[in-house]
Amino acid sequence: MAWWRRKKQPLAGPSDSKVSVPRGLWTKCDACGEITFTAEFVTHLRVCPNCGHHHVLPTRERIAAMLDAGTWQPMDLELRSGDPLRFHDTAPYKDRISKAEHNAGPGDAFTSGLGSIDGVNASVGFFVFEFMGGSMGSVVGEKVTRVFERALERKIPAVVFSASGGARMQEGILSLMQMAKTSAARGRLRDAGLPYISVCLHPTTGGVAASFAMLGDIIVAEPLALIGFAGARVVQQTIGQELPAGFQRAEFLLEHGMIDRIISRLEMREQLGLMLRLLGARPTANLHVE
Repeated sequence: MAWWRRKKQPLAGPSDSKVSVPRGLWTKCDACGEITFTAEFVTHLRVCPNCGHHHVLPTRERIAAMLDAGTWQPMDLELRSGDPLRFHDTAPYKDRISKAEHNAGPGDAFTSGLGSIDGVNASVGFFVFEFMGGSMGSVVGEKVTRVFERALERKIPAVVFSASGGARMQEGILSLMQMAKTSAARGRLRDAGLPYISVCLHPTTGGVAASFAMLGDIIVAEPLALIGFAGARVVQQTIGQELPAGFQRAEFLLEHGMIDRIISRLEMREQLGLMLRLLGARPTANLHVE
């Protein structure tokens, strides 16, 4: 045993003078490690001001950022998921729905309605990734279909912001049928000559990517968004080859002609408005909901 012992002294005065930093005051960027005031980070739409990395943006914040202030009119709020297959894995499907509604709010994994984007009225839909990973079941398919049908009825463009893990397995073939249902509705909108812009967020995968998300007149994405049907590991095992760097990322898809543009979240609303006008959409009077 040592014959002496060092007595530790506090570096900054007595312990009762320590300054505690409130939790959540700072946010660290996942990409560059830069630390930013959370309030500034949120105001900057959760895009790192240092490196431009796009972090997850809650759906409520995205709606506020993409639509002109005071124009959002949510619709189809009465639709709720049932349990037609009485599905049960580690938990009953009904319990999973209840838990998702508790965490993300009612209305399932998609919110639809009317709003104005940079002065252009549109029928708009947003995937709610917070609700079971934005998975597409019967309710989501119905809401997406109504986005297109509402645009057709009012002769206005449609815009869908997709962020989804794909078809919802708890609804089996009923969820897969939504791919055909939504694509048919999108086809009717195209036949009427009305524009549709698809915005692919991170991630846009599975049945959503294999249907209406890739059927836009213009398809845009946020930087580094993961976009594809099957997962990279499944593709690699299927073809038995190493995949190229950046496979299924927005930049890879742009290089190979699968999407038209990559747009920063900070410029998205203005650019969407510009593209809608170039596609023939006209700014109109206030939207009326019957």
